[in-house]
Amino acid sequence: MKRMLINATQAEERRLAIVDGQKLLDYEIEIEGREQRKGNIYKAVVTRVEPSLEACFVDYGEDRHGFLPFKEISRQYFAQGVQANGARIQDAIREGQELVVQVEKEERGNKGAALTTFISLAGRYVVLMPN
Repeated sequence: MKRMLINATQAEERRLAIVDGQKLLDYEIEIEGREQRKGNIYKAVVTRVEPSLEACFVDYGEDRHGFLPFKEISRQYFAQGVQANGARIQDAIREGQELVVQVEKEERGNKGAALTTFISLAGRYVVLMPN
C-alpha cells in the first residue's frame, strides 16, 4: 500500500516521502524562499556528452548544468540517420545542440537537476504529453 509521509516540524523546510510498504518511491525537500523548478520547461543547450554515463549535461539557464540521461532524450533530437535501437549517445547527440527540457528532479547538494525531453503538462483531469 502506498503512503505519503510528511515532515513539517521545521517552519522553513518540509519533507515528503512516498513509500510502498518498505520501499521508498520518491523523496522531496521543499525549502521556504527557494523557488521550485520541478515541472518547469526550458530551452537548453548540450554542453558535454558523457558516454561513460550514457548521459549529457545541458545548460538550461541555472547555476549548475542539468543532467540528461540518454533514455530521457526523445528520438526527434537524434542526429540524422541514427537508429533508436542500439544507438550510442555520442552518435545521437552533439555538443551545442538545442533541446527543450523539463525538470524532473530539483538540484540537490552539488548535483544539477535531473531533466527529460519528454514534456508533460499535468492538469486536474488530463496529462498532456505532446511528444
